[in-house]
Amino acid sequence: MNSTWFRRFTTAAGDGPRLVCFPHAGGSATAFKDLAHALPAHFDVVSVQYPGRQDRYREEPFTALAPLVEAVARELARELAADRERPYALFGHSMGSLVAFETARLLARQQLPGPQRLFVSGRGAPDAHGHIPYHLYDDADVLADVRRLGGTDQSMLEDPDVLELVLPALRADYGALGTYSWRPGEPLAAPVTALIGDSDPMVTAQEARTWERHTTGGFGLKVFPGGHFYLFDQLGQVAAALTEGLLTEAAAA
Repeated sequence: MNSTWFRRFTTAAGDGPRLVCFPHAGGSATAFKDLAHALPAHFDVVSVQYPGRQDRYREEPFTALAPLVEAVARELARELAADRERPYALFGHSMGSLVAFETARLLARQQLPGPQRLFVSGRGAPDAHGHIPYHLYDDADVLADVRRLGGTDQSMLEDPDVLELVLPALRADYGALGTYSWRPGEPLAAPVTALIGDSDPMVTAQEARTWERHTTGGFGLKVFPGGHFYLFDQLGQVAAALTEGLLTEAAAA
């Protein structure tokens, strides 16, 4: 796959279904490195690398969601055209859920092959969220919110050199979330599985169920122990849930 936009952390692409992973705000493709190794070896697990982080840190990050979605969908469409027979699914965490969802919607509007399943993690449906003016947050506000949500990379907040590298992407992502505007449209044909932590301060089980109205293909909710970044602590359970969803759809194809 395109080495600019997608990363593969397994030694080779398996011949099974493909899972395309979308990181959280401020996150990078490596957020899904351990998940890629926890999933069955015959899966082809790839992660989206947004501009402005890690090996793309010299590139300007997107400050609006729509152009980011357009860019990802364009690159993904090219890859799908080159491998039409392989079934695929999208998995996004937090902000990544929104990017994955809007990417699936854009592919559908362009009448391109859609995912066989959409996995959305750590976030309710876009029309269920009250508007939070993230684009008005200053650096202190952004960092306070990152600390509130927790995660595995909290140490970066205490290192001024690392912080200098990650803050531009964080600012951009929070800006994109703050200026995002929900636009109604046709529900997805693909089934949707929502995944959350039972003590996530950002989303409740009731809010996660709001994704059900955005699909005609069936809906499921899976709740795991943990907070907003539960998936890093419940890696085996999350991998099992994704495997079940992927193989179910692949068998039905």
